[in-house]
Amino acid sequence: MVGTMHAWHAVERGHEVVQIEREAEARGASLRNFGQIWVSGRAPGEELETALRARELWEGIGRRVPGLGFRANGSLTPVRGPLALAVAEAAVAREDAAARGRGLLTADEARTLNPALRGAFDAALYCERDAAVEPRTAQRALREELLKSPNYTFLPGREVREVVGAGAVRDDHGAVHRGDVVVLCTGAWLSGLVRELAGPELPVRRVRLQMMQTGPLGERLTTSVADADSFRYYPAYASPALDAFNAGRPQSETAAGHRMQLLMVQRADGGLTIGDTHEYEHPFAFDTLEDPYEHLAGVVESLLGRPLPAIRRRWAGVYAQCTDTGRVVHRQQVGDGVWLVTGPGGRGMTCAPAIAETTADALGW
Repeated sequence: MVGTMHAWHAVERGHEVVQIEREAEARGASLRNFGQIWVSGRAPGEELETALRARELWEGIGRRVPGLGFRANGSLTPVRGPLALAVAEAAVAREDAAARGRGLLTADEARTLNPALRGAFDAALYCERDAAVEPRTAQRALREELLKSPNYTFLPGREVREVVGAGAVRDDHGAVHRGDVVVLCTGAWLSGLVRELAGPELPVRRVRLQMMQTGPLGERLTTSVADADSFRYYPAYASPALDAFNAGRPQSETAAGHRMQLLMVQRADGGLTIGDTHEYEHPFAFDTLEDPYEHLAGVVESLLGRPLPAIRRRWAGVYAQCTDTGRVVHRQQVGDGVWLVTGPGGRGMTCAPAIAETTADALGW
């Protein structure tokens, strides 16, 4: 998605663009995600500003490209007990709460907003600025719109292998592509050419996650949903109240062992995308484990107050994440007219439009 959004901004600004894609269709983290435009948990400062700008861009692009499935659905994080409630109260009291559209709802108010939440909880943190798109179809919808321009060319099934001069690269078909600038948006691919150009000390790591998708719920889930474990993983919730929550309400062995949180979004077909886990140590496992799925199913059922629909899909994905604290993305000039943009981490789907816009502005497009 980061690469496609760079192509989008360049075409919008009147440039000729050749987009080279390793796969016949994108198959990485840009598809294997929630499709959330997640403002709620973003760190204060540059990260939040990027997410808010991206949210604005997504909405505008969504009006033009209905196939994105953009919807301003907001999110709810139900909480149970005084420790989790205190974290939500601290989040609402932050100076940037209004920018995120945060509010604290009673359980009845939350159920009025999202009637599918029939489980037991005490209150819910609401974030009005959160939104969603359809990750499995978003790339295709954007490309169909881009292909309406005579200035856009899409070359799938090719991999850039070598920088051969200023603004020039050779692909694995032997073709040389020349332009004013080359932007390498390599996702989780950090070896080969990336290591050669950026060096072994690239401040980016790979992260693996497990997710799943159910059959249709049979009713609307009107907002995205998170659980209180998400407070532990997002810097926007840092506070003394969170410290007390972490100490007084430790995660279960399964959740802690897999660094888990619940995020849940309803897809256009009515199914639920549910996750996720975080694995940082290499080498990654080649298989998926059942315990995290069972844990997530239990959490979801406790919030919905009903059995989960049958699981239709399970998958693992890998994304690239900056190791520099506070950086939204790693953007580096690696040659004359050649730039590397990678490492947005779990922010990729949320922030891609604004990340690409920042590149375009910086390079004077």
